Amino acid sequence: MRDRHGLAALFIMPAVFILVMSLALAEPLTAQQTAAYAVLDLDSTPVSRALDDELRAVDAFEKHARAGDEADARRRVEAGEVLFVLVIPQGFARQIDDNRTPTLRVLFDPATPRALQEGFRHRIEAAAIKTWLTRALERLGEEIMLPELRGAVEGVGAPEIVSETTGGDGETFAPPSAVQQNVPAWLIFSMFFVVIPLSAVFIGERQRGTLERLFAQRTPFGLVLAGKFAPFVLINQAQTVVMAAIGRWVVPLCGGEAFTLPDGGQAIASLWLVSLAVSAAAVGWALFIASIAQSSEQATVLGGAGNIIMGTIGGIMVPRFVMPAAMQPWTRLSPMDWALEGFHQALLRQGGFIDVLPAASALVCFGFFALMAAVFLGRRARN
Repeated sequence: MRDRHGLAALFIMPAVFILVMSLALAEPLTAQQTAAYAVLDLDSTPVSRALDDELRAVDAFEKHARAGDEADARRRVEAGEVLFVLVIPQGFARQIDDNRTPTLRVLFDPATPRALQEGFRHRIEAAAIKTWLTRALERLGEEIMLPELRGAVEGVGAPEIVSETTGGDGETFAPPSAVQQNVPAWLIFSMFFVVIPLSAVFIGERQRGTLERLFAQRTPFGLVLAGKFAPFVLINQAQTVVMAAIGRWVVPLCGGEAFTLPDGGQAIASLWLVSLAVSAAAVGWALFIASIAQSSEQATVLGGAGNIIMGTIGGIMVPRFVMPAAMQPWTRLSPMDWALEGFHQALLRQGGFIDVLPAASALVCFGFFALMAAVFLGRRARN
């Protein structure tokens, strides 16, 4: 509580980032970015294949594969192999021939940015209208097409496109906004920044001889670290509450969209589990840095630079979906990416404990090994 500057940095810094980045990056993607998609053709007619060919012609979207069935389509989206799956239902060609508005479905991951969702929707509409016009020309013939084609154009508009998320229990969830990306991202970044105040406390106790007096009383080094671990975990949880409140109530006052929490007790509990796992990783990392640094300056450089590198690689500063395809696998090397994936599972996909467990387990393991390294280095320094 005496380190007011450190506490201010842990709360003010992420609050500023959340406000600024949520407003500045409201539409983080541009139309020039390429997105992978798959097609599930349940109609299997020349008309449906023509729609597939038309959709493939645009550069902004790249066809990845043809889905075998709807279960395979959902698996591909949830696994991150594709961002969208276009489902062409049975009877699509018959709807076209009868001059009825066709219905198409799109499966997407709720973590997909809204700008990209709208771009894919518009591309489907354009491809479907062109397919319908081509089919009308084939049926009517060029000599007699003009009156009937004009009437058909007036009767049939853009196709009805039903968007469905692939996660959760089948409910339709609101598409994510920039604030849904930035609140968990900068929260993670700020949680890892406990390395600076924690290392300052640890190094200060070492320089003042406090640690030596504790060791002279046969206090286990692991217990000393635990005394640092618990309060900073509580600080991290306070950060979670404050940053969520800023995203929910302050960002809308500045003209942005409100941060939304998941529905249901299990999703909220999963969100809290991820938050605790991030705390374990962040505080373990901070104790490791504190155990190897000889001064506060060294701890600031090592901890700050390490956090920036992990944030850059892990999709905090630049979201993973904005990166080129060749760079995206490298994000998996950063524990901040694991944390962001865990938050997205709980926030956007309404995931339960099983869904967030891989990310939470990886973070806890990272924190455990960092803590064990800190204990080992601390004992070796005393001997």
